[in-house]
Amino acid sequence: MQDAIKKSEVLIEALPYIKKFFKKSIVIKFGGNSLDDAKSRKSVLEDIVFMNFAGMRPILVHGGGPYINEKLEQAGIKPKFINGLRVTDKKTMEIVDDSLIEVNKKLVQEIKNLGAEAFGLSGKENRLIVAKKLSGKHDVGHVGKVKSVDTTVLDRLLEDNIIPVVSPVAIGEDNDLYNVNADEAASNIAIAVRAEKLVVLTNQEGVYQEVNNEKHLFRSLSLNDTEYLIKKGIINGGMIPKAKACLFVLEGKVKKAHIVNAQLPHALLLEIFTDKGIGTEIVKLGRRTKNTEGI
Repeated sequence: MQDAIKKSEVLIEALPYIKKFFKKSIVIKFGGNSLDDAKSRKSVLEDIVFMNFAGMRPILVHGGGPYINEKLEQAGIKPKFINGLRVTDKKTMEIVDDSLIEVNKKLVQEIKNLGAEAFGLSGKENRLIVAKKLSGKHDVGHVGKVKSVDTTVLDRLLEDNIIPVVSPVAIGEDNDLYNVNADEAASNIAIAVRAEKLVVLTNQEGVYQEVNNEKHLFRSLSLNDTEYLIKKGIINGGMIPKAKACLFVLEGKVKKAHIVNAQLPHALLLEIFTDKGIGTEIVKLGRRTKNTEGI
């Protein structure tokens, strides 16, 4: 009986969030090692299916770095990175595209197996994502920066209650293919569809600071907090593009962004449908909040 009561309490706690986000678009970025882990992947996809049946409009944007590296190794190509960017010549771009198509098909099928409708898309199709070649000191080849997003297909799928699953391969104005960072692709899509939220799934609990060998998780940060933590080097490494994607969507009028550990069971549901959440939420507030004072 007590277990049944606890379950009912959880459902009641979720009710205001279900009402609040009904028919609202939520963009979820999923990539990294968690995408390759069957248990984590199933948990994430179950959460997305739950959101869909609860009346929300989830859009899944995925990466596939580990899988791409495996395919490159099979082709005898050693992955090369400059400042965190994958050097992408024409042959590498073909392998990136083929690899992400395979990942995309797998995610779509697994969503369908869970009982929801899903449709796989590449950013190159219907000029969903148009990119321009990334310029800089070093030439990294077919790496692009998002220039525009056409939401026509996404809008149609969402209206028909179908979950779009998007891979971040973009088409250039020169009609060449470009590899786009999945965090960047997800943030641009979130702005274009006027999403309520962007959720970035990673393999860390969220944004945290290490003090006396203990990790302190920031439950909530303002835009200014986040900029400050990047400047101070507390947000560093692979967390920087994720945090910057969150800042970008807030400046683009998306109301809230979250960074959540995909390896925690049902992390999406716990972050979106509970009062406390489990990761780091980032909101657009005017000044730094108390939890970053003194850093």
